[in-house]
Amino acid sequence: MLYNERAELILQQLQLQSTVKVTELGELLGVSVDTVRRDLRAMEQQGLIKCVRGGACLPDSLASLSNFTGREVIHSDLKRELARKALSYIQPGDIVALNSGTTNTLLAQELVGYSQQITVVTNNIAAVNILMKNQNIRLIAIGGTVNALEQSTCGTECEQAFAQYYPDIAFLSINAVNYRDGYTDFRMDEIGVIQLLARTSRKVVAVMDSSKLGKRSKRKVLDAEQVDVLLMDSRVSADTREKYAKKGIMIE
Repeated sequence: MLYNERAELILQQLQLQSTVKVTELGELLGVSVDTVRRDLRAMEQQGLIKCVRGGACLPDSLASLSNFTGREVIHSDLKRELARKALSYIQPGDIVALNSGTTNTLLAQELVGYSQQITVVTNNIAAVNILMKNQNIRLIAIGGTVNALEQSTCGTECEQAFAQYYPDIAFLSINAVNYRDGYTDFRMDEIGVIQLLARTSRKVVAVMDSSKLGKRSKRKVLDAEQVDVLLMDSRVSADTREKYAKKGIMIE
């Protein structure tokens, strides 16, 4: 990966969270911490970032642009962990569907280094901008009404375009789940997309960090049986996994 490519990924990461750490960037980019430090110093000289102890942040002049969706991305470390787990579910040649949401944007970052030929179909504009860097991915951007806050498309045109595909696997970023109410979300414009992908995809994987477990959001999206696997980070205890399994929600 060249410097310009690394710099762009660093800036994208800063748009997901207010600061980044040298160690985390080294792991994300697959380079040494010394390389990361050199990159950060070069980017600071260009006025792109501001170096701080152990990492970097956006300079004051760009700080107002740092929020990815108008809200700070919390638990990005947990989202990153489950995004990496998601890669093992993808097979060469698969058609992979991604909906909007920061978890799937982080998954897109992990897919930048994916070496197999796959097709990704998505309404996630942030993910599209990231996935264009991987020439192994045939990328299909779904159009529709643009939701600038969520950096995605939505609406009838979006759902009709998604309906032309039958993905091998859909990774669905959803806001909350509990075994009484099932899967719920607050993004009213995204609910139709989630429900459509759950119907048309061969395998349905919900991707959520463990802070969403046992919670309820604004509107019902899916029943437990409509999702094959709930993919979460390692902070979910074995006892909790067993309790949810008895209710038909398989947490991996």
